[in-house]
Amino acid sequence: MPHEQLPPLGLLSVGGPLIDAGFEVELLDAEFGPMALSAIIEHAVAAQPDIVMMGHSGSTSVHVTIVELAGMLKQRMPDVTLIYGGVFPTYHWEDVLNECAAIDYIVKGEGERTTTLLMQALSTGSGLLEVDGIALRVDGAPFATPAAAMIEKLDDYRVGWELIDHSRYSYWGNMRAVVVQFSRGCPYLCSYCGQRGFWTQWRHRDPVKFAQELARLYREQGVELINFADELPTGSRKAWKAFLEALIAENVPLTLVGSTRTGDIVRDADILHLYKKAGVIRFLLGIESYDEAVLKNIKKGATTSEDQEAIRLLRQHGIVSMATYVVGFEEETDADYWRSLKHLLCYDPDQIQMLYVTPHRWTPYFPTVANRRVIQTDTRKWDYKHQVLATNKVPPWRVILWVKTMEVIMQTRPKAIWRILSGRDPAFAYAMRWYTKIGRRVWFHEVAEYLFGTRQIKNGPSLAKFWGASLHENEEALAKKKKKVIAIKASSVS
Repeated sequence: MPHEQLPPLGLLSVGGPLIDAGFEVELLDAEFGPMALSAIIEHAVAAQPDIVMMGHSGSTSVHVTIVELAGMLKQRMPDVTLIYGGVFPTYHWEDVLNECAAIDYIVKGEGERTTTLLMQALSTGSGLLEVDGIALRVDGAPFATPAAAMIEKLDDYRVGWELIDHSRYSYWGNMRAVVVQFSRGCPYLCSYCGQRGFWTQWRHRDPVKFAQELARLYREQGVELINFADELPTGSRKAWKAFLEALIAENVPLTLVGSTRTGDIVRDADILHLYKKAGVIRFLLGIESYDEAVLKNIKKGATTSEDQEAIRLLRQHGIVSMATYVVGFEEETDADYWRSLKHLLCYDPDQIQMLYVTPHRWTPYFPTVANRRVIQTDTRKWDYKHQVLATNKVPPWRVILWVKTMEVIMQTRPKAIWRILSGRDPAFAYAMRWYTKIGRRVWFHEVAEYLFGTRQIKNGPSLAKFWGASLHENEEALAKKKKKVIAIKASSVS
């Protein structure tokens, strides 16, 4: 999206604790431009860092770029230490250390505490193997220390907002914007989710302190738009309601967008007016499929009736519903796509986002499709917006034809157009117009890319052969707090 850029929350979250621990930190957001790799190298050389930390959004697609960048950095600065963190290296740490000699350390799982401890160990030159949650080479071979304990009190670590110029970041039509996390994790067991196990367990910040932070960002930095990175910010009704009430009390005109589950919307039918009053304008809902059998197989833990009711309730309160719909979970036929379209029309969401299933090696979904053929071996395309697995009954060209046709029908049906033009709720109408404008640009870009830029292979390897053995048994990246048990021996009394 030209001229629209969101700040890198992951790196800011690591940067804040490092600053508080006394380290000098600079953030280079290479997404602006985006910068050419050569420009990134020149910037790094000029800064003369002792350590370069690299991270990226998404689970897989930017890893190839990280490897290339790491090699270039080490070539120009042989003595610099390179640290790599994020979802992909957390699970693929052994492969990364075997295949990329330039990367020295990997931070596994959430990084605030682990990265700070690693930096302190590197500063003193000792105790590296005592830092939980890292991977490194010992005697030339990849080695991982025990999993780090999850951060139970998220408010113990602050986001390093001072590392960015807020005026450079915008979203939702040039509204000054930030990405935030109220919570981490998800208690549900969706088998294809690449994030749930990374956070291991659902936790949330202090609702009042979080509302105060958002209000401060508005008053001091002019932030207008809050984009939630949470998988499930509404996971606790009590905590979410407390946050909404605290933010309403702050009396700041913020616009909130995020993702949640349809079940939480139905659960909160009686407090959706608080959602609206606090500034919530859109929630992305993971519909995933209309087929109850598919929902059961992927352990979605939702029902089609619940999905429809959530969409109705959001619209009733002037909140835009965006339904994500994933194709490729199973070997669909043309008839399946036709039924999908009919069900989506029946659901009647305000907006739709069509995605392709992307099997991550560390998820329980991976072994269930290990024998399916890979048709996209360029992992830079493993981003949910490109077909990566073959559907034997429908060729790739017809899959994208179905997907793009469904998008056009959903976004240009009379009901959708009326919601854009009616203007009864200015914020709602604006949200519809903005997404339609962005969606139109994306639609043509994806069609052109498929026709002129995508290279798919006909007889690709199986998924298992392409990625290797499943890592789903190590899906939980963090160590949970051990439950304390008190054993009491009682003597008999006569």
